[in-house]
Amino acid sequence: MSISYEGKVAIVTGSGGGLGRSHAIELAKRGARVVINDLGGAADGTGGSSEAAKAVVAEIEALGGEAIANGANVAKYDEVEAMVKQAIYQWGRIDILVNNAGILRDKSFAKGSLDDFKMVLDVHLMGSINCTKAVWDVMREQAYGRIVMTTSSSGLYGNFGQTNYGSAKMGVIGAMNTLCQEGAKYNIKVNALAPTAGTRMTEGLIPEKAFDLLTPETVTPAVLYMVSEDGPNRTIIAAGAGCYSVVKLVETHGAYLAPEDQTPEGIAAHWGDITNTDNEAVPQAGFEQTLKFTGMAAEALGIDLS
Repeated sequence: MSISYEGKVAIVTGSGGGLGRSHAIELAKRGARVVINDLGGAADGTGGSSEAAKAVVAEIEALGGEAIANGANVAKYDEVEAMVKQAIYQWGRIDILVNNAGILRDKSFAKGSLDDFKMVLDVHLMGSINCTKAVWDVMREQAYGRIVMTTSSSGLYGNFGQTNYGSAKMGVIGAMNTLCQEGAKYNIKVNALAPTAGTRMTEGLIPEKAFDLLTPETVTPAVLYMVSEDGPNRTIIAAGAGCYSVVKLVETHGAYLAPEDQTPEGIAAHWGDITNTDNEAVPQAGFEQTLKFTGMAAEALGIDLS
C-alpha cells in the first residue's frame, strides 16, 4: 500500500528546520502542497527571519513540489488566521495541520521565571490551539482533516528543568483527547507525536554518536502515517532513531472501599488492590471512569442502577 497526499494541502508549523522541515519535505514529495510556517527565531523564541522558511520552499520547488512560506507567530491568533486565509486563497482547502513549532527556556522550577513559563505555554500549547482553531471550521465544512499535536517524553514522563515545556506538552494531549471526539463525525482525526530527534533543540544534551542516530527523517514517517487517510485517531506515537512505539494512558481497575475504609488509612491499607495492574484499561473518554466507579460502588452496596 502506497500512501499519497495528492490533492491535499498541509500546514506545518516551525518547518524552517529540524523536524518540521523533514515533515514538510516528505509531505511534498508525496504530493501535498505545503505551507512552510516559521517565525525564524532562535531556539528560545527570540528574533525572527523568513529566510529559513523560504529556503525550505526552494527545496520543495526544486523537487517539483508546491509550497509557500509564512512567518506567522503561532502564539498570535490574528497572524495564524492570516496564514490560514493565505492557504485557502492559494489552494482552496486545508487537509493537514502539523503543530510542530516550539521553543525552549529550560530552567529548574525554582530558578525559572513565570514570564518564561508563560511564553513556553503560549508557543507550544496555545500555538497548537490557535492553529487548530483556525483550521477547524475549514476541516468541518470539507468533512476531512488530519491534525498532529507534538507532545514530548518531557510532558508524558517528566524531565528535570522542563516544568514549563512538560506542562505545555502534556496540555496538547488533553486537547487531542477531546478534539478527536468532537471531530469524529466530520472525519477529523487528531493524533500526537512524541519525537526524539537530534535537532538544534537537543544538540549538546545527548552523546554525539547517539545524536547521529536521531535524525528528523527517522521521526517523520510516524507523522506521515498519522495524517494519512486511513491513519489512527487519538493515538500517541513515539518515534526516534527508526524506532516507533505507542504511548497509552492507562487506569487500574481499582478497588471499592467500604464506608468505614474510605479514609486515608483505608487507602493505605488497600494500596495493593488499588494499584494492581490486572484488568487495567485505556479509557476513551472521561465519563468511562465515572461509569466504572459508580458501577463498582453499586455492586458492592447492592444498588440496582437500571
